[in-house]
Amino acid sequence: MELMAKFELIKRVDNALDEIRPHLEIDGGGVKIVDITDAMVVKIKWLGNCSTCTMSDFTLNGGIKQSVIQKVPEIKDVIEMKDQ
Repeated sequence: MELMAKFELIKRVDNALDEIRPHLEIDGGGVKIVDITDAMVVKIKWLGNCSTCTMSDFTLNGGIKQSVIQKVPEIKDVIEMKDQ
């Protein structure tokens, strides 16, 4: 993926996440984009309380993934980057 195209794609995904971030911040958490692969998969990292929350899978699948794919249809999936 060309660098400028990737930058624009990250910006669009980040804008989609901006609609969800206030809900995460209420509970002391957050989310950031780690990467978008050539296969159009967004890799995210949980921040703050979200990194240890037992509901993070539900939030990812029921909120973040749905919102990102709806607003940026070329994205195929959103996955969590696990700490190594």
